[in-house]
Amino acid sequence: MKTRILAGWKTRFYSVCLMMLVSATATLAFAGNAAAQEAATPPATEMVAETAGVAEAAADVAAAEPAAEAAAEEEAVLDSGDTAWMLTSTLLVLLMIVPGLALFYGGLVRSKNVLSVLSQVLVVASVVIVLWAFYGYSAVFTEGNAFFGSFTEKSFLKGITVETLSGTIPELLFVAFQSTFAAITTALIVGAFAERIKFKAVLLFSVLWFTFSYLPMAHIVWGGGYLGELGAIDFAGGTVVHINAGVAGLVGAYFVGKRLGFGQTALKPHNVPFTFIGAALLWIGWFGFNAGSAAAADGTAALAFINTILATSAAVVGWTLVEAISKGKPSALGAASGAVAGLVGITPACGTVGPLGAIVIGLAAGAICVWGVTGLKKLLKVDDTADVFGVHGVGGIVGAILTGVFTAPSLGGTGDADFSIGSQVWIQVVSIGFTIVWCAVVTVLALLVARLAFGLRVSEEAERVGLDITSHGESAYEA
Repeated sequence: MKTRILAGWKTRFYSVCLMMLVSATATLAFAGNAAAQEAATPPATEMVAETAGVAEAAADVAAAEPAAEAAAEEEAVLDSGDTAWMLTSTLLVLLMIVPGLALFYGGLVRSKNVLSVLSQVLVVASVVIVLWAFYGYSAVFTEGNAFFGSFTEKSFLKGITVETLSGTIPELLFVAFQSTFAAITTALIVGAFAERIKFKAVLLFSVLWFTFSYLPMAHIVWGGGYLGELGAIDFAGGTVVHINAGVAGLVGAYFVGKRLGFGQTALKPHNVPFTFIGAALLWIGWFGFNAGSAAAADGTAALAFINTILATSAAVVGWTLVEAISKGKPSALGAASGAVAGLVGITPACGTVGPLGAIVIGLAAGAICVWGVTGLKKLLKVDDTADVFGVHGVGGIVGAILTGVFTAPSLGGTGDADFSIGSQVWIQVVSIGFTIVWCAVVTVLALLVARLAFGLRVSEEAERVGLDITSHGESAYEA
């Protein structure tokens, strides 16, 4: 099926996206330069003292230097407890991808496409993990500018040995832990355009999107970039992971187009138990995702741990109640989706809000995401196969905003005494808007490149037969 690349409304859409990218880049560059020019050298303080006092102060400094060096060396010692927890957390996040996410998505598609989705999740995650070692880790966690670190400083893990530490854990372990975040974020997107996209187009898109959307967003928030300096709170990936992937899924679903028969015939999930098991595995793995983001076996990890339990449970209750009231019958698929919505909602807040705040965030995410996958989906007129935007995009936005509310110490959060809910919520909103614009523009450009290189969509005949046979030459279920 031949399609024109730029025609009609699409031309205007692409032009607007490109203009947004140029404008946003220019504005942020100007802001960064202005901030740099305003920075002034702190004034020197005068010292007035008797000669004997000066000599005594110098002696104190000399005596303090060895103590300071000793303290620094003590801080750099590996902690076996922290290391054991982070090893476990890394395995838990990997469990979220395969089999967790793979089964969750695999159950939502039709039987003729289940292997194609499993393959996309596994292969995309694997490619991203390799690229993370090549240049991804370096681009996120080294000094650079407000948007990127250095692509070469630690490329191919240069300079990182078994003796190198990141805090109290081996840096190699930190690299591994963060690689799983990059992998699952990119793999999340494939659920939006499942059942009709070419496999090679998925791979090329994933490489481009990982490089120009995930890496800069991770650096901007976690690597000392623009939003981190602004004060945005994102403990485990509300903007970096879920809003980022959700927006990409929405844009991707528009570009690839609706499945054949969408809106005319029922395109039902072929195996709800698969999806239910996948959701359960995601919940288990998410403890590594959230509590592991503390990078230590400490009180913050414990806070994130209990918040992950409470928010997810509350979201299941919220989704089930809304579905029971609106449809008359609560579904198992809805309960599983509610669990994921709660996990998404608590992700940015899990290390800074109190348990009661986590329950409120979970209830809100569960209830609002029901609308995200029903009412909002109809308003947008999009075929988002696995409701990536409805759950991850909407849930991430809800969680990011409420993080600014419930981090307040007056509401049980861990914020400072001078914490301002209004100011923090505004910062959270700015971070959400920035993420949406950046991700949307990068996704458009990445999809255009993939379309030019391979085309995005399989033929109508291939779609009718199923991607398992036409793209991979195998079938999940023999007759």
